[in-house]
Amino acid sequence: MGDKEERVEEFQLEKEAELRFEVEAGSTVQLELVNGKAEVFGSELASGRKYTFNAGSKVAVFSWHGAQIKLSGRTEVAYISMETPMVVYLNAHVALEQMRQKSEKEETRGPRILIVGPSDVGKSTLCTLLLNYASRMGRAPMMVDLDVGQGQVSIPGTMGAYVVERPSDIEEGFTLSAPLVFHFGHTSPSKNLTLYNLLVSRMADVINMKCDSFKKVNHSGVIVNTGGWVRGSGYDSLKHAAGSFEVDVIAVMDQERLYTELKRDMPDFVKIILLPKSGGVVERNQTARSDARDAKVREYFYGSKNTLFPHTFEVKVADIKIYKIGAPNLPDSCLPLGMKPQDNKTKLVPLTPSTSLLHHVFSVSCADSTDDNVVETNIVGFIVFTEFNQDKQSFTVLSPSPHPLPKNILLQTDMQFMDIQ
Repeated sequence: MGDKEERVEEFQLEKEAELRFEVEAGSTVQLELVNGKAEVFGSELASGRKYTFNAGSKVAVFSWHGAQIKLSGRTEVAYISMETPMVVYLNAHVALEQMRQKSEKEETRGPRILIVGPSDVGKSTLCTLLLNYASRMGRAPMMVDLDVGQGQVSIPGTMGAYVVERPSDIEEGFTLSAPLVFHFGHTSPSKNLTLYNLLVSRMADVINMKCDSFKKVNHSGVIVNTGGWVRGSGYDSLKHAAGSFEVDVIAVMDQERLYTELKRDMPDFVKIILLPKSGGVVERNQTARSDARDAKVREYFYGSKNTLFPHTFEVKVADIKIYKIGAPNLPDSCLPLGMKPQDNKTKLVPLTPSTSLLHHVFSVSCADSTDDNVVETNIVGFIVFTEFNQDKQSFTVLSPSPHPLPKNILLQTDMQFMDIQ
């Protein structure tokens, strides 16, 4: 059989079995449910429909009762596993659902769960699963993503939240209507912990306001995803997040040490559970992580299937204000009276328009002026400067929406994007 021919494989899934596959580089794979019932990360597959997955996708198809699956295309690996933690994950969902019913009866707040653990243990996948199961029960939980390294809600370097009212689309993910996004600017909390913790507190305040005004969301609860930094200051920021969101449950993925530490440090009313990771979880190296981040930015401008067309236009330097958040630490002796070193970490620092700003991704702040608290204001979207014209004092901008920019305060991120089609 020549390489050019399409490979078609059929798999028979027994009860509670999982088909795991990865799509080969430069290839796509189509998946079809031939008969039976199956789901991908908690979202049900429609019978007879073909789902397309792009290169690099890692997919797990699980069946509670048995199913027949057809894969067309080139997979790097495809195998069936009977060893899955799905029953344990379902039990976690059932426990949350019981808490939701109790909150409805007693007119109290629904469950809030914080999902923690080192990198590459399947935290984001568990979030997706719990959100899908909840929305299939007619709930509308809040998803909060504090993982600035990946950016499930928006792009890396931000933290975001949205309400999930329907299960995720198997190819496209969740439908994001008006997500709430905050600018952090870096892909690791360690680059500016003061700012990171400030934004976590701010996010929690906004979520509380949202829950106070929407009964359904309040009873459905909040699912909070975190990054993989779990030692030292990273551990402290997990405790800070647990306190800020006033969580009831902390699910620790695959790390007993972290589980024991949280058991020791958390108040008694917080339930701490240890969950196994799936055998299908793949560890990613730095290159894979960096590629995934670039892909996220690219998807923002062009869509997951290259169906979006961003706009290019000129913006005069005089019409925009460009900042980054956080200045280098000054020695205490140089600080103005009454100022603490960490105040510098949340300061707006003006940037000089020049070619050095090219290809950086900039967040467009919702703030109308610098009199607003820009640091704690959410953002509307992102742009990239592609060219700088010294004579005309203008930038050429790549933007998802046409001219003019919706707001004029721009915040620099560490993320870079070279627009090569």
